[in-house]
Amino acid sequence: MRLVGVGVGPGDPELLTLAALRELQAADTVFVPVLSADEQGRAESVVRAHCGDDERVQRLVFALSDPVDGPQQRRRAKWDQAAEAVVQRLRECRGTVAFATLGDPSVYSTFSYLAQTVRQLLPEVELATVPGITAMQATASQAGVALTEGAESLTVVPVMRDVSVLREALAARGTVVAYKGGRRLSELRSVIAEHGALDRSVYAEHLGTPDARVLPLSEVPETGAAPYLSTVVVLPPRGGRGEQW
Repeated sequence: MRLVGVGVGPGDPELLTLAALRELQAADTVFVPVLSADEQGRAESVVRAHCGDDERVQRLVFALSDPVDGPQQRRRAKWDQAAEAVVQRLRECRGTVAFATLGDPSVYSTFSYLAQTVRQLLPEVELATVPGITAMQATASQAGVALTEGAESLTVVPVMRDVSVLREALAARGTVVAYKGGRRLSELRSVIAEHGALDRSVYAEHLGTPDARVLPLSEVPETGAAPYLSTVVVLPPRGGRGEQW
């Protein structure tokens, strides 16, 4: 019995890797995370683009939009329910079950929580992952910038709780990627402006979908809502070719 977390990229079906496609096609069941059983999620839209109406694709409901700084009972209950459904399917098929996750299964993915619980319930299960293209890579590609050059560091911070981690990361002067900061975009923008990096920052939302936007952060309105899964890339100061400050 095998459970594999398959990274399906940021949302564009064309950014699915060949290895990921092979796993999706070979799996006995492909589970996709959703907010509601009657609503298609972004990971499912990528899977459906390649698998069509295949009945092997099934939805697992997670509390994906619940705040992470409040009570976690609902989130944990959904993890447990999803793991039980996966374990039941593994025992039925005795084969491979795939779980499709946006981006990469090793980067802030629900798959890590699911895999931990499945392993507890079914110790003999084999766990595997297939890497996927991340939002920061897709953002850099569409913006036409290099994430890192030379000896520059790369720091990735989630800012759904507060922006203090962003301040610390910006002080290091390497490239900083802020994930999950849509609800705090105004604060995030202010901190970046305080560090004099607004003109070196790129904002992205809805990557891989018809609603995708990738633009300089300075052109994003200072007020207003932004998607939870937005991405901000802050580049360090750079001189000429190969010259890092």
